[in-house]
Amino acid sequence: MKKLLILVVILGITPFARAQQERVITTAVPFLTIAADARASGMGDMGVATSVDAFSQQWNPAKFAFANQKTGVGISYTPYLESIVNDVSLLNANFYNKINDRSAFAVSLRYFGLGEIELRQTIDEDATLVKPNEFAIDGSYSLKLSQTFSMAVGGRFISSNLRFQDGAQDSQAANAFAVDISGFYRSREIAYNSFDGRWRAGFNVSNLGGKIQYDEGGQENFLPTNLKFGAGFDFILDQDNVIGLHTEFNKLLVPTPRDFTGDGQITAEDNDEYQQIGFFSGVFESFGDAPDGFGEELKEITWALGAEYKYQEAFMLRAGYFNENEEKGARQFFTLGAGFKFKAAQIDLSYLFSTSQVRNPLENTLRFSLTFNFGEEYVND
Repeated sequence: MKKLLILVVILGITPFARAQQERVITTAVPFLTIAADARASGMGDMGVATSVDAFSQQWNPAKFAFANQKTGVGISYTPYLESIVNDVSLLNANFYNKINDRSAFAVSLRYFGLGEIELRQTIDEDATLVKPNEFAIDGSYSLKLSQTFSMAVGGRFISSNLRFQDGAQDSQAANAFAVDISGFYRSREIAYNSFDGRWRAGFNVSNLGGKIQYDEGGQENFLPTNLKFGAGFDFILDQDNVIGLHTEFNKLLVPTPRDFTGDGQITAEDNDEYQQIGFFSGVFESFGDAPDGFGEELKEITWALGAEYKYQEAFMLRAGYFNENEEKGARQFFTLGAGFKFKAAQIDLSYLFSTSQVRNPLENTLRFSLTFNFGEEYVND
């Protein structure tokens, strides 16, 4: 029973399960929004405008066009709710390959396993073990449109196998398709008075796709369609020391739950009205549908600050802060991270400290990533 309750908390499928007065936006398959690699999570869960790495598929696949080596492989492991259970985790595998100096393709797999859950109709009944899970398979193509700017398109197949066999009907996974559109700007190295520098900026509209449905004829749930945009600057102090400072903003492109009937509360009737909103129209509505106006729209934007210090491209230290308004989810945390590179291999670690009164599922969790880069080197001035 304990793990079944945990599963309900993890899913957060319907936006009306949370406190009505807060109008928290929740979606199906929220595992797609979890930072899956230790480098990004060490900088406050950001990656849309940082330098390219093997895990750029989740954050901004347009970065792959600027990769310095032909091929990269990355794998990562993220424990989830580690203080409560030990078999819930997010696994991530990535591969990219440069086609030529201007273009690249990439594929990745994210697998969210929710462990074993015991199901019983009565306390005396023998338990049935089920292993709910979700996964996404991605593919992307990136192309340099100039020496400083690239764009990418990506496709994603999503499968959410969370239904349980109840004897009346077969249990089937809910599936959906989504696309990403992203862009990345990387300036040439600029000489300043006492250091060199490089500017970066990026955006990514991810998980654009139709709703996902768990039961035939049942409620349809929005995918976590999301807009990321950010910028960063590298202080290149000398050939051995580089400090990167970054900021990132995120907004869910999903309609805000609201009181359609005007009776002062969000009811089942309002839920039915909310369900009539299509995913495409919902993207545009999300910029101006907050009941309290522009002030509430701003509350729906999360922001993060991150820093990374590199020494000889062999040792990295990272720190970051992530903030979400208390009325829209209250995720607020500091992160620390480190990386070590030896020849073609690099290992990254990160740790999260929650500063919110709301417990973070990744609080006090150590995350790991392993990256291999090899093949022909490319020069990106």
